[in-house]
Amino acid sequence: MWKKYRFLLFRRVVQISILFLYIAGNIWAWNFLKGNLSSSLVLDKIPLADPFAVLQMFSAGALLTSNIVIGAVIITLFYALVGGRIFCSWVCPVNMVTDLANFIRRKLKFNQIEKKQPASRRLRYYILVLALILSYVLGITAFEFISPISIIHRGIIFGMGLAWAAILVLFLFDLFILKNGWCGHLCPLGGFYSIIGSFSLIRVKHDEQKCTVCMKCKEVCPESQVLWMVGKKSTQVLSGECTNCGRCIEVCDDDALNFSIRTKLGEENETNK
Repeated sequence: MWKKYRFLLFRRVVQISILFLYIAGNIWAWNFLKGNLSSSLVLDKIPLADPFAVLQMFSAGALLTSNIVIGAVIITLFYALVGGRIFCSWVCPVNMVTDLANFIRRKLKFNQIEKKQPASRRLRYYILVLALILSYVLGITAFEFISPISIIHRGIIFGMGLAWAAILVLFLFDLFILKNGWCGHLCPLGGFYSIIGSFSLIRVKHDEQKCTVCMKCKEVCPESQVLWMVGKKSTQVLSGECTNCGRCIEVCDDDALNFSIRTKLGEENETNK
């Protein structure tokens, strides 16, 4: 059980711990972590800011303070180094909702019924650009204004309210409408961190000699297109769309997948996008 779920358990501990620290900072005045995922302060000294939110603020014409800029640079450098989309699997509270929906999909065998995804994974990048354009035109942070990530995160900290509706909509959408619908196809923040993490150091590596092509990894992977090499060749997953969640490693009985440090440069050939 530990081997099969170790990264999942680690991720839940990290996600819940971060939420607890935000709650403690905002409600009980602990100074370790205050604010929210868009803008935070660590130990009342170190600023952190979501770089995508800052880009929207800049597009909207807002005056950016030095703390906001420094916070965005810190987060950008961190995720560029370790893997942009670890935010999606290790930090974002929406991940717990969508993971549950996709776990139930597999148990109900919905994925076997669906032959082809009706939406492109590139859609999140179009939404990203649209969010920046709307921020410029409307003078507001367009995505932050409607982001279920922000709604749910603030709801957990300050009281759920409409956050319950956001959770229900995302859960039902991923369960009945589109496999990995929000995180894998629509979320512009995930698309943004995919770009940031394109050259990060931490990568999943596939050993073709050990692989028996059982495809358990692709069944659980929220971005299965990044595992194009399974059963074909030994190489690292170089796509920035990999969330480094570790689920493919956990379910691989052949020990053909493991975390590694990047050794190659350039983009990989991906299929099934």
